[in-house]
Amino acid sequence: MTAKSAAAAARATVYGYPRQGRHRELKKAVEGYWKGRVSADALHATAADLRAANWRRLAEAGVHEVPTGDFSLYDHILDTSVMVGAIPARHRAAVAADALDGYFAMARGTQDVAPLEMTKWFDTNYHYLVPELGPDTTFAADSSKQVAELREALALGLSARPVLVGPVTYLLLAKPAPGVGSGYAPLALLDRLLPVYAEVLADLRAAGAEWVQLDEPALVQDRTPAELEAVEKVYRDLGALVDRPKLLVASYFDRLGDALPVLAKAPVEGLALDFTEAAAANLDALATAGGLPGKRLVAGIVNGRNIWINDYEKSLTTLATLLGLAGQVDVAASCSLLHVPLDTAAEQDIDPQILRWLAFAEQKTAEIVTLAKGLAQGTDAIAAQIAANRADLASRAASPITHDSAVRARAAAVTDADGRRSQPYTERTAAQRAHLGLPLLPTTTIGSFPQTGELRTARADLRAGRIGTAGYEERIRAEIAEVIAFQEKTGLDVLVHGEAERNDMVQYFAEQLTGYLATQQGWVQSYGTRYVRPPILAGDISRSGPMTVRWTSYAQSLTERPVKGMLTGPVTMLAWSFVRDDQPLGDTARQVALALREEVADLEAAGTRVIQVDEPALRETLPLRAADRPAYLDWATEAFRLTTAGVRPATQIHTHMCYAEFGDIVQAIDDLDADVISLEAARSHMQVAAELAAHGYPREAGPGVYDIHSPRVPGADEAAALLRKGLRAIPAERLWVNPDCGLKTRGWPETRASLENLVSAARAVRAELPAS
Repeated sequence: MTAKSAAAAARATVYGYPRQGRHRELKKAVEGYWKGRVSADALHATAADLRAANWRRLAEAGVHEVPTGDFSLYDHILDTSVMVGAIPARHRAAVAADALDGYFAMARGTQDVAPLEMTKWFDTNYHYLVPELGPDTTFAADSSKQVAELREALALGLSARPVLVGPVTYLLLAKPAPGVGSGYAPLALLDRLLPVYAEVLADLRAAGAEWVQLDEPALVQDRTPAELEAVEKVYRDLGALVDRPKLLVASYFDRLGDALPVLAKAPVEGLALDFTEAAAANLDALATAGGLPGKRLVAGIVNGRNIWINDYEKSLTTLATLLGLAGQVDVAASCSLLHVPLDTAAEQDIDPQILRWLAFAEQKTAEIVTLAKGLAQGTDAIAAQIAANRADLASRAASPITHDSAVRARAAAVTDADGRRSQPYTERTAAQRAHLGLPLLPTTTIGSFPQTGELRTARADLRAGRIGTAGYEERIRAEIAEVIAFQEKTGLDVLVHGEAERNDMVQYFAEQLTGYLATQQGWVQSYGTRYVRPPILAGDISRSGPMTVRWTSYAQSLTERPVKGMLTGPVTMLAWSFVRDDQPLGDTARQVALALREEVADLEAAGTRVIQVDEPALRETLPLRAADRPAYLDWATEAFRLTTAGVRPATQIHTHMCYAEFGDIVQAIDDLDADVISLEAARSHMQVAAELAAHGYPREAGPGVYDIHSPRVPGADEAAALLRKGLRAIPAERLWVNPDCGLKTRGWPETRASLENLVSAARAVRAELPAS
């Protein structure tokens, strides 16, 4: 096919679409099922309606081939585990008794059975459930979900492409099953897994699939020669199957690197590559590999992870170059649109001019269709769209929102000394212990307490004008008083005010910082039924006044015990927002850090003795390629220290991280120079404590003993066992006792019971310590 004919054949497609529905119908249906208010049939009917609505919306927008199989009731990696029969032994009875209840038990656990571990999906804020595999694992194909959803789309008269997680990525994302040594590599199971994928592909072909997409995002990470050999084997063997659909192997989030020539030579019919700025190297690498003559190339040219409009002229230039490198070039987003909100039309409170700078899933779909049309028919066919796009890009570039000279001058004046505490940890720790008077194994929580229905109703009533500010604040004061009283009665040592006034740990601050925009309906799935509304970091950042001092001071007035001031750190403020893409991330982080530094100073001046600056996103934002990590960690750790370094030696700085693998950033954790760090550890059985010890981490740490992402209540004995395991890695004078994460999503009954057990466990283990 010539470049001209490749252009004429250009089509629009996407890899996946937001699952939740316009009004988060999926969340409501799933949670209703958990509570017994929605039947299994009704849940499945809601899911089917949402899938059909998504497919129709895509087709009506001009998408030529819709994805199937990307929809999930909880998580697509969990769906893959079900598809290949990788059910952990502890869950097999539940799955056999009731497939749907067993599915949710793997995701959430039960009172008697622990769930699968959860961690971040590459460098996004989506969380997946980690497969547990070992040398005794056997696989069995179950393609029922994938086949059924394909048939649903075909019944609507649509061209559809099933999307599966590829076998290499699935195994690379897995962890050794309980009881299997930590050195076990699940990739060793490849020969057992491939026949299962072959069977699923045959089933999909029989059901009418012309193409099947196999997602291999793990290949954009650094891979060993042995892993690349496994990639070559997988796609040689799958490509050699007789009874199969055409195969499209997809990658996203970064450049493919050494895996690109392996896939380019593989006997598959197409590749889908990321061509956004983060993966621009794919273009040159594809040319070096000789292109994809006679094959299909799906060009991910529209950023599927951020919400800024596409630059049509720049994208069309890239697409024109690609025409000479493949037999057919189609246009897509760089990854699934799962990572962006649904539709900007739902945003009534954002200035219409600014709204034109933004593209959510529906707008990105329109961009993809427009670019495909321009590629197929020439730029004259989309001249009006190009002109409007050029004007919108110019409007954003010239806006005063994006340029505040005072903010930029302050950031430019920062010196190295601004990011250093006045004393090293070895000196200031004595002052902190004298100042706080805490016992060994001090107990605390991470920050938030349950956001009850009454709190959410009060917040909604305030927005709707049904109650005034005074009535709302009285409700918040009552909630804080209840949280403080409970913590004192339970016996916690360092208290929190519970964050009753906060809608979200990022949005709450974003709404008070100049340069941020908040959405009303910009929901994005974080995990399962947990959806967040990431704010939009659109311009230069500054603080107009204190954000947290009032409520922290009120809580402290109710108790003699220390109450932590709670802030969200600069890296997380970026990572959990849709961040501006018109300047380096490090520059934006410095602006946020300087605003937070002012808040830290105000908290300390108000008498706050412990200040926690949460950075759960530090690990998730780590670049996927090792070569890119040092530069990121330099500006990320600098931003944290800039936020916290101005306090007195006796003021204790805490930080918190959760649901990621921390072993490869322990040095960066050390470089933060926080006095205390709390980390998720319950599901991983204190793995992070051993990692800190192996590094020689010199400060205090609280590896979690209570998994808050499951409704089960851990017993005091269970928490004590984890605590004793932590003590084998971290000495008692540096070990804290806390949950894995905040308690916002939990209910009060389980929170009360779990924290009472946590305190009981700390007291029991404390009593076992040798007398000093």
